[in-house]
Amino acid sequence: MERLGAKGGTIVLPKGEWTSNGPIHFKSRIGLHVPEGTHLKFSRDPDHYLPMVFTRWEGTECWNYSPLIYAHGATDIAITGKGTIDGQGFEGFFIWRPKQRDSQQLLRKMGAEGVPVSERRFGPGHFLRPGFVQFVNCQRILIDGPRFIDSTFWMIHPVYCDHVTVRNVSLKSDHLNSDGIDPDSSTNVLIERCIFDVGDDGVAIKAGRDQDGWRVGRASSRIVVRDCEYRGTAGGGFAIGSEMSGGVHHVFVERYEMNDVIHGAYFKSNMDRGGAITDIFIRDIAIGSAQAAISFTTDYHGYRGGNFPTRFDNVQIENLSCGEAIVGLSFVGAANAPLGRVRVSNTVIGKAKTPLRSRNAVSLSFENVFVDGKAVQPTANSGPETFADTLRS
Repeated sequence: MERLGAKGGTIVLPKGEWTSNGPIHFKSRIGLHVPEGTHLKFSRDPDHYLPMVFTRWEGTECWNYSPLIYAHGATDIAITGKGTIDGQGFEGFFIWRPKQRDSQQLLRKMGAEGVPVSERRFGPGHFLRPGFVQFVNCQRILIDGPRFIDSTFWMIHPVYCDHVTVRNVSLKSDHLNSDGIDPDSSTNVLIERCIFDVGDDGVAIKAGRDQDGWRVGRASSRIVVRDCEYRGTAGGGFAIGSEMSGGVHHVFVERYEMNDVIHGAYFKSNMDRGGAITDIFIRDIAIGSAQAAISFTTDYHGYRGGNFPTRFDNVQIENLSCGEAIVGLSFVGAANAPLGRVRVSNTVIGKAKTPLRSRNAVSLSFENVFVDGKAVQPTANSGPETFADTLRS
C-alpha cells in the first residue's frame, strides 16, 4: 500500500481471496487497485452496511443501507485492476426483493408528497436493497479493468457526478435489477469497452423519478457509450429511463453488439414522469434477436394520474441491424405529447412478426429501413394496440 495522506494514494489488495465485512467508503484522491488474481467478496450481513447513508433509490432520494462501494462528495477516485469484485448478492440482499414492495411504495409516496429527505429513513425494518457501486455528488471518477459479479441491485450507479469514466469492465449478475451501468443525473460520462452479462439493462441512463426528480432538477447529459457488448438475455442493451424526470440529453452511442435482448434501443417513460429525452444519437448497433429492436414507450409502469407526459425530440438512429424480432420498430407517444423528430436510417431487421408499431408518432422519418426484406415507411396507428398484443398474436 502506498503511503496515504493529504495528497491521497492507492490501496493495493494483494493477490488472493479477501472478504470485506462492511462497505468501502472512498475519500478524495484515493484509488483502490484490485490486481488480476484477487477476489474481493462483500459480506451478506445487512447489519454490516449500517449506519445508513444518503442515496438515491430508483430515482428518489432517501437514507438507506450503504452500497457496498460508496462515496459522497469525493473527487479524484478510482477502482482499477483486473481482479474480481463480488457482491454475493443472490444469497444476500437479493432475497429482500419479494419483501421490498411496501418500502418501495412508501418511498415513492414520500417523494410525491415532498417529505423532507432527512425523514425518508429506510434502514432496519425496511427492505430496499443497496446498490453495488454508488458514487454520489463526486467528480473525476475512473473505473478501469475489474470484473464485477453477483450484484445486490444496480451495479455501477454514479449519481450527481461529473467526469466519470468506466472502461474495460465486465459485469456478470444473472438476477433481476442487476443493471450494468446507470448514470443518474450525471454529466460528462464515458462508458467504453465494457461487457454486460446481466439480468437487466446493460446501460440505463436515469435522471430521477417524478416529483422528486423535478425537485432536484438535474439532467443526465454529455454521455458517450461506445465499443460495448451485451451478453445477457433478460434485459435491454441500451435504455433511457424509466426514471428520467430531470431530463436526458446529448447522448451518443456507437458500436454496441447485443445478442438476445428484450429491447435493443429502449426509451421508456410513463405519463407521470414529465421531463424530456432529447438530442440522442445512436449508430452502428448489431443485435442478434430482440422482442423489439427499437422501442419508445410512454406506458412503462404508470400508477397515478398520468398528467405529465415526457417530451421526446431529436432522436437519430442509424446503421442498426437485427437478425430477428417480434416487433421490429415500436414508437408510442402520448396523445397530448406525440413523439417528435425521430429519424431512423440504414437499418435492417431480418424478420419480425410485427414490422412496425406506431401510436402518436407524428414526426417519424425513415430512410433505407428494411424489415423482412421490404422497405418500411412511417405509418400512423400501425400494428397492435399494446405491446403485449404483439406477444400474443
